[in-house]
Amino acid sequence: MDRPDLPLNGLRVFEAAYRQGSFTRAAIELRVTQAAVSHQVARLEDRLGVTLFVRASGGLVPTDEGRALYPVLEHGFDAMARTLDRITGHRHIETLKIGVVTTFAVGWLWPRLPEFRQEHPSIDLRISTNNNRVEILREGLDMAIRYGSGSWTGLESDVLLEAPLAPLCAPSMAEYLTTPESLSREVLLRSYRSDEWPRWFAEAGALCPPLTGPIFDSSLAMAEIASDGGGVALLPVEMFTRRIADGRLVQPFSTMVSASRYCLTWPADRPPTPAMRDFRSWLLTASAEPALGTSA
Repeated sequence: MDRPDLPLNGLRVFEAAYRQGSFTRAAIELRVTQAAVSHQVARLEDRLGVTLFVRASGGLVPTDEGRALYPVLEHGFDAMARTLDRITGHRHIETLKIGVVTTFAVGWLWPRLPEFRQEHPSIDLRISTNNNRVEILREGLDMAIRYGSGSWTGLESDVLLEAPLAPLCAPSMAEYLTTPESLSREVLLRSYRSDEWPRWFAEAGALCPPLTGPIFDSSLAMAEIASDGGGVALLPVEMFTRRIADGRLVQPFSTMVSASRYCLTWPADRPPTPAMRDFRSWLLTASAEPALGTSA
């Protein structure tokens, strides 16, 4: 049986729509109308004899056939771009889009980016930050660094850093914190993970006081308020070594409690590009090294 004569433009439009999760966003990227994108995808579906997307209120939901087609096309388009650049003598610049939880981006990744860019000048690294809520494919990302258990459905992951928690506060407050029980007199800043303070107090061998402090979805916000004397925050110490080093934050107790970890994630069904492999290798090496400003 003859294979269908597939339109290259339709395949390219499908790839953009899948990555963007929206005909409208794909149209903006490709600089065409939304109707043109819809038409191209419908024409491709007709030629293939399958449905590639189910239109839902939340956006486009790829079918099994769509999910099988996307990684093949993405890999193929990237391979064509690299080959054409070699033929024409141009240096290939590969774009890599990474979503990063903000605390990790500011506290760990940003100071190390000059090293990555120096080692990999052919990778155009584009970073978008989030508060640990990210959908890789829906947001057009290649990979994401997030905080959690390391196990997410449909994703592969590498553990980059463990993130044990400890109370951090302003130096002026730390001098009054002589025992874990003395924390009951202070405002305890809380994350949306409600078990963290009770677990820390249990590790410290003390009863957890009633928790009435404000709740945040950002460790950076808690750190900023804590450094201004607004309360005590339970934070991943590794992400705030610079603030501790310059005296803005103090760790009054050595007790730390194991929490989640920072992980690099990517879709399990997506063949990694050269840029994805290079970034992953660099991250694993860098995360195994001592924290900046410390010695082994």
